[in-house]
Amino acid sequence: ASMYTEIQRERPDGGNILTHPDYIDGNPDLIKPKKLLNPVKASKSHQELHRELLMNHKRGLGVESKPELQRVLEHRRRNQLIRQKKEEEEAKKLQSPFEKELLKRHQRLDQLEKEQEKQEDHAPEFIKVKENLRRTSTVTGDEKAA
Repeated sequence: ASMYTEIQRERPDGGNILTHPDYIDGNPDLIKPKKLLNPVKASKSHQELHRELLMNHKRGLGVESKPELQRVLEHRRRNQLIRQKKEEEEAKKLQSPFEKELLKRHQRLDQLEKEQEKQEDHAPEFIKVKENLRRTSTVTGDEKAA
């Protein structure tokens, strides 16, 4: 217990990074081992970062809640969506008026076909058979004429 109290009494100076050993031996002939420096903790950038974190903690400013990886991934997703939207807009701009008209006509034809199918579904069966007979009779009449 006395050695522990002696260690507590000896306070290291603030500028010294080395820590005192856990033992105190009065024998001057012994070589006392020195604790190795941690190169990360000894670096200026680490010390500045640590100081900044302590200051932010004292002020009550928290570290960003999202980890860096998550922030980077969200940034990439956002950029990718923006790029896709730009490409789609450019593709729309590059469509010639001719292509636009073809697309409109194609859509109109699709609508007309759907309407015809709806009408045919609601028509009685004998009308459908009669139309089929007319089609076959005109086809056979055309074949005889040719």
